[in-house]
Amino acid sequence: MKKKIRVGILFGGKSAEHEVSLQSAKNVIDAIDKEKYEVVPIGISKTGQWLLGETQNLLVNSDNPKLIALNKSSDKIALAPQSDGQISNLSTHQVNNSVDVVFPILHGPFGEDGTVQGLLKLANIPFVGASVLGSAIGMDKDVMKRLLRDAGIPTASFVVFKKADEANFNDIKIKLGMPVFIKPANMGSSVGVSKVEDEEEFNAAIHEAFKYDTKILIEEAIVGREIECSVLGNENPIASELGEITPSHNFYSYEAKYIDENGAALNIPTKVSNEEKDKIQKMAIRVFKTLECEGLGRVDFFLKQNGELSVIEINTIPGFTKISMYPQLWEKSGVSYTELISKLLELAIERFERESKLKTSFDLGA
Repeated sequence: MKKKIRVGILFGGKSAEHEVSLQSAKNVIDAIDKEKYEVVPIGISKTGQWLLGETQNLLVNSDNPKLIALNKSSDKIALAPQSDGQISNLSTHQVNNSVDVVFPILHGPFGEDGTVQGLLKLANIPFVGASVLGSAIGMDKDVMKRLLRDAGIPTASFVVFKKADEANFNDIKIKLGMPVFIKPANMGSSVGVSKVEDEEEFNAAIHEAFKYDTKILIEEAIVGREIECSVLGNENPIASELGEITPSHNFYSYEAKYIDENGAALNIPTKVSNEEKDKIQKMAIRVFKTLECEGLGRVDFFLKQNGELSVIEINTIPGFTKISMYPQLWEKSGVSYTELISKLLELAIERFERESKLKTSFDLGA
C-alpha cells in the first residue's frame, strides 16, 4: 500500500483574521482526500504558540463561526530551520511527528504576509501558495497597488498615511472625492475597513484602521460590479469562471463574508459578455504574475458601467470556508473542492522539487 502524504494544515495565527482561518481549516480538513493524504493539524494561537493535536479536538465550537476557537491544552510544538518537516515537542523535547508538505491557511499578518513562508523555506518543507515575496506583496496593499500602477494595470487612486502623518478630510475630499474607503495596509477580510462620507466618519475610520496597522490607505470609491476570479498554478496559471458579489450590507464587510450567510449574494458564474469574461480572466493572470504569486490567488475587480476594469486586490490565501468564493469558482469551473486541495498540494511539491535543483554554492575553480 502506497504511503500517504502527511499534510500539515497550518491555521489560526496572531491576526484579527484568526477565526476566519479556523473556519477555513475546518473545511479543508473535512474535504481533503483521506485516501491520499494524512492530516496533521497545527494550530497557532493568538499569542503565537504552535499547537499540535488530533483533528477532532484541536478545534472547539467548530460548528459555530462566532465561538470557534483553538483548544489551548494541545501539545506545544516548533519547527526548526532545516528540520525537513520534523516537529519538535516543546514539552518532551522529542521529535515524534513530521509533515511532508504544509498547507498554510493563515489569513492576515503573521501568516499570509511572508513570515510563515520564510520559516517554512528555512525548515526545508514544501508549502502551498505564494512564496515570501509574493506573500509580502499581496498583503501590503500600498506596495501591491504601486506595482500594479507601474505595470499599467488599472487600480483605484489612493493615498497612504502612517501614524506620524496628518490626514486632512478636506484635502482628501478634493483629491479623491467622497465617499472613500479607509483600510489598514496589511490586513484582509475587511477587518478595520470603513466606508466614509463625512468628516466625523473620516476621523473615526482612521482611528479604527490604525488599530490594525501602522500604515493605512485612503482609497477612492469606485462604482461598479464586484467581480472575482480565482487563479491556480505556478509558472503557467489558469483562471476560473467569474463570480459576482452583491452585498446586502453597506459594503462587503467581515460580517457579510463570514458570519451572515445572507450578507451577500454570490452569483457564480456571473453574467458578463464573452469579451468581458476573457478580458477579466487574462487580467487576473497578469495580476497574479506581476505580483510574483504562485499556487493560488483570488483577484478582485470592479467592472464599471463603461466596461473598464479596476483591480481591487489579490488574496494570496483566500478564504476556504463553505461560503468562500475561491473554491466555489473552481467548483463551477469543473474542479471539486477535494480535487482543488489535491492540486494545490501537488503544485507545492512541484515547486519545491524544482527549487531544490538550484545551486546553493559557487565553485570558484569552475
